[in-house]
Amino acid sequence: MARKSSPVEKILGMAKRSGVLRLRDVVARGIHPEYVRRLHKRGLLVRSGRGTYFAANADVTEKHTLVEACKRVPHAVVCLLSALSFHDLTTQSPKDIWLSIHPKARKPVVDYPPLRIVRSSGAALTQGIERHNIEGVEVRVYNPAKTVADCFKYRNKIGVDVAIEALRDCRRQRKCTNDDLWHYAKICRVAKIMRPYLEATQ
Repeated sequence: MARKSSPVEKILGMAKRSGVLRLRDVVARGIHPEYVRRLHKRGLLVRSGRGTYFAANADVTEKHTLVEACKRVPHAVVCLLSALSFHDLTTQSPKDIWLSIHPKARKPVVDYPPLRIVRSSGAALTQGIERHNIEGVEVRVYNPAKTVADCFKYRNKIGVDVAIEALRDCRRQRKCTNDDLWHYAKICRVAKIMRPYLEATQ
């Protein structure tokens, strides 16, 4: 007869599989949260935010903050400056994680990592999403062409110079085609705004 796993083994197993361990997931499995606090005190779990932990021996990547954000706001999509950084289309290193959510979605209340929220609807929210598995967590990120179009759409938030730089880098690195850029420019309703920049960089 197989030995039954202890609460500690279950928690460490969950942390290993999921990358980011949420206290509420532990409670949902019928395990008392005191076990998590003990593992944290012993140095086997690292607390990354309110109610979230990861294994002390985890292979944490440079994109760990994206993992944290997407674990806390699973319905969101990484966008704008964070998506540019993910695709290596900017020299900037945003301290906040930029996420896109539905207009009617409740604004996330998260103490870590710091978030910047924008709201989109329809195709502007659902199109151009890539799914990446990072540290065992699905991270949804807009593709390069959609991200460039978003940068022009939200140019008042991030600066038109950032949008222009992203467009140039996207083309120079051949991360997308002109057809891709036009497609998402129309979805984001910025085709007229992007046209002169697209024509100038052809």
